[in-house]
Amino acid sequence: MAAKIALVTGAGTGVGRAVAIALAKAGYSLVLAGRRKEPLDSVAGEINAVGSQALAVPSDVSKRESILALFAAVKSSFGRLDVLFNNAGMGAPPVPLEDLPFETWQNVVATNLTGMFLCTQEAIKIMKAQNPRGGRIINNGSISAHAPRPFSVAYTSTKHAVTGLTKSTSLDCRQYDICCGQVDIGNAATPMTDRMVQGDGVLQPDGSKKIEARMAAENVGNAVAYMASLPLDANVLFMTVMANKMPFVGRG
Repeated sequence: MAAKIALVTGAGTGVGRAVAIALAKAGYSLVLAGRRKEPLDSVAGEINAVGSQALAVPSDVSKRESILALFAAVKSSFGRLDVLFNNAGMGAPPVPLEDLPFETWQNVVATNLTGMFLCTQEAIKIMKAQNPRGGRIINNGSISAHAPRPFSVAYTSTKHAVTGLTKSTSLDCRQYDICCGQVDIGNAATPMTDRMVQGDGVLQPDGSKKIEARMAAENVGNAVAYMASLPLDANVLFMTVMANKMPFVGRG
């Protein structure tokens, strides 16, 4: 049986890298998407070392033309797509809501929400037409899909919206044997969260700053690989994977 094909956006570093490597270890061939070629090539090398195939496709999910080219490369190179991990995302500087520049808001929405929607559309087109039919779309939702951090209106708003996209995709794509689920990640140890363990830490709702616990990004990779391993008559709609001691449950 030919290897299944998985596409990971934002695959060059952090969570995307961890998920790509976990899927490769599970036997998938990978398409790696991200803005910078060098990190993608590095991850491709790691995947080749575990005996799987990887194709690096530099892409910018905030641009529709780039997304269309990415999925055209998937189709021409492999002819099918079994798993899409919608991971690419960005935040914004922590400023009071009323001071957030409109252009910054637009950039976050274009990457975190519109880009994910467009990738989902293109994945569905491939998955519903291929034989065997179907596939699985997994969205990176984040703890911020449940609760905001101070001064994070753009990121939090898009991640709440991702939850709606996940539910709508799950509902609308049942007829095509396409499953959609969401992994909500809290404090994975990546370059994006280094600030949580530096200096005084990060801002808390009471105005103080605090060093926060983190977990290895490999835990997210293993969680997504499990979600991807299910048969298409089963689905993990939502999974939360978080550092056990991070401030989230209850009052912190």
